[in-house]
Amino acid sequence: MSGRPRAVVDGLPQYKPGKSAAQAAADHQLDEAIKLASNESSYGPLPSVLAAIVSEANTLNRYPDHRSQAVRDALANKHSVDVNQVTVGCGSVGLLQQAFMAYVDAGDEVVYPWRSFEVHPVFSAIAEAKAVTVPLNGQSFDLEAVAAAVTDQTKLVILSTPNNPTGTVCSTKDLNHLLESINSEVVVIIDEAYLEFVTDESVANAVTEILPQHSNAAVFRTFSKAYGLANLRVGYAVGHPEVVGAIDKVALPFLVNGLAQTAVLASLEPQAETELKVRVDEVISERSRVSTELEAQGWPVTPSQANFVWLPVEEQAGALFQRLESMGVVTRPFENEGLRVTVGSPAENDRFLEVIGPR
Repeated sequence: MSGRPRAVVDGLPQYKPGKSAAQAAADHQLDEAIKLASNESSYGPLPSVLAAIVSEANTLNRYPDHRSQAVRDALANKHSVDVNQVTVGCGSVGLLQQAFMAYVDAGDEVVYPWRSFEVHPVFSAIAEAKAVTVPLNGQSFDLEAVAAAVTDQTKLVILSTPNNPTGTVCSTKDLNHLLESINSEVVVIIDEAYLEFVTDESVANAVTEILPQHSNAAVFRTFSKAYGLANLRVGYAVGHPEVVGAIDKVALPFLVNGLAQTAVLASLEPQAETELKVRVDEVISERSRVSTELEAQGWPVTPSQANFVWLPVEEQAGALFQRLESMGVVTRPFENEGLRVTVGSPAENDRFLEVIGPR
């Protein structure tokens, strides 16, 4: 063995990204396949954003602005907050890792519902923290149980809403109630990576309806999903200046590349926001269509507020995943729990519905 990794790394659960369409096609000797496994946008960057990225390509020989100051300024303006309440990172997941680095010592507790985003146990293990998992109530978070799980040793509470992979949300009222019931020294991260797809009226703007009342709350968002910038890896957090400052202290130098910064600035322009609304409306419409047709074919479907649907098929998940992949449709299995399927383009969704067929 070369070197001596930390003991925790030796047994670390690894994040497993969805298989590529090309790899699936090769594995099954197919001419082609489609990937509905990673909750990416099937539509590519917004047209006006792509033009801005291309125009900046000649700056690749220069380091970007380390603080992404223009992006921070634009996001602060968008959310009507002070600029010292905003930070930018390598997707919302990169900011989550920074939060672990900033707040969690070995032996500290991190509380999160489970099943949820797969990096939560990975980051907990790296930090040598005690992961305190709270079972879902049906397919949704039990926030009363989350509050009850918080102790004097808890440093972070992590809530992904909409939740990945179930697509369910926490109401703003329930989130405020949770924050009122736990110690203000515990940082509560509200990860809203899929916020743009939410139509549930119980979900209000967390930046305006939660943050002013709770200095220990932080809202994480991303440009990877609705905005179609997954390849550029850029997200942001809004919170109290002390929380943002702690997260900033552990950032790698030049963390957000220049093209990503350009893309975000272009994404916040009025033309891009108009383009985004058209795209999001289509995804929401397709989400409803796919869910309705799956239910008509006898499949269990959890009502989703994200850009994917969740089929809680339990022990059938592995076999269903293999069958779909063998026919050129790559989805995301969670062994003995369910199958997550990204809402793709109408043509991709038609293919998925045809391949899965009646239960």
